[in-house]
Amino acid sequence: MTVAARKEYVGIPRDRLENFDGKQLLFIVWDHHLLVAAPIMFCQPPETRFGDLIEQQLMPLLASDPDSAALDWSKVEWIKEGQPWVPDFAASLAENGIGHKEHLRMRTPGLNSLVPVN
Repeated sequence: MTVAARKEYVGIPRDRLENFDGKQLLFIVWDHHLLVAAPIMFCQPPETRFGDLIEQQLMPLLASDPDSAALDWSKVEWIKEGQPWVPDFAASLAENGIGHKEHLRMRTPGLNSLVPVN
């Protein structure tokens, strides 16, 4: 977006990696689920095991969705950087190649609680 200013404008991004004390931002969205209509943001150290993030933090947040009880994590289709991706649940975020401000999408064919999919 263009900025109109009376003097030189210098934007300073506040969400740079070095501003998070060794942690990084990660966004996860569950496609076709309106109760999770926007990406959920996590702030985690890169050493966090992906499986721990899912089990300890993401699952409790998804619990209000009617499909969460039927969710089979081994069948979730993951999208990273617009491409299909298979995470290693035993590996860390860094080992999975998940960087600062990464966006992950999860799709669960057959579980589309609030959005009918044709």
